Amino acid sequence: MKPNRLLSFLVLLVLLVVSVFFMFPIVLAVINSFKTQGEMFKSVLSFPTRLLLDNYKYVLTEIHLLNNLYNTTVITVLSVVGIIACGSLAGYKISRTSGKLSQLLFFLFFSSMLVPFYAIMFSLIQVAKVFHVQGSVYGLPLIYIGLGVNFAVFLYHGFVKSIPRELEESAHMDGCGQLKTFTRIIFPLLLPITVTIAILNILWIWNDFMLPLIMLTNYKNYTLILAASVFFGQYSTEWSYILSILVLTSLPVVVIYLFFQRFIIQGIADGAVKG
Repeated sequence: MKPNRLLSFLVLLVLLVVSVFFMFPIVLAVINSFKTQGEMFKSVLSFPTRLLLDNYKYVLTEIHLLNNLYNTTVITVLSVVGIIACGSLAGYKISRTSGKLSQLLFFLFFSSMLVPFYAIMFSLIQVAKVFHVQGSVYGLPLIYIGLGVNFAVFLYHGFVKSIPRELEESAHMDGCGQLKTFTRIIFPLLLPITVTIAILNILWIWNDFMLPLIMLTNYKNYTLILAASVFFGQYSTEWSYILSILVLTSLPVVVIYLFFQRFIIQGIADGAVKG
């Protein structure tokens, strides 16, 4: 076997082993979501004796999981739209405006990404109480926008530099203002990085547990991930129901990721390197 082929075979083998290592817990969760609690405790690794849909039926009907799905969808959509709108405008303006103020603003956005969430968690709760957004499905996206816009500005700032200024100059000569130039000329050209930002934030917000936990106090406002926590009791844990919820929760984001995964690495690289 030639050295190049041997190297390719070894790389493929390593990637296969790593893939199996990461996929095994997911496959195990799906298999056990079709089991009863007794079957699961008897053998976690075995296949179910029959395809049991009672777990999924219970979480969809008895605990009103569709309402949790609605809450998660509303929070995710509003948050992602807000992050894209604020991040694209701020990143474009900072990138196209020279001066110390723009450099300072970009530094502040960039440095805020280095602050861990747990360092501001208690202060964030107090701010949410002051503005009466704690416990609100429609108020939570405001916090997500504040936490996620810094990374969006960082990526948009780098990507805008790759767009020729001549396009904006031509639009200004035709009578377009700054906002019209941005919405009609610049923003459509930002589609690759916009898709990347949207996917990354969807994955983050949809699967987030900590922020909904400290902000949503009423069960009717719970997200999907938070709804699964009600099955963790003091004396027992309903793993069959928990796994069913987790499978249902993960399915939408997995489908979205599979469709748009090629944009993620490309968009991050373009946003961080271009210009």
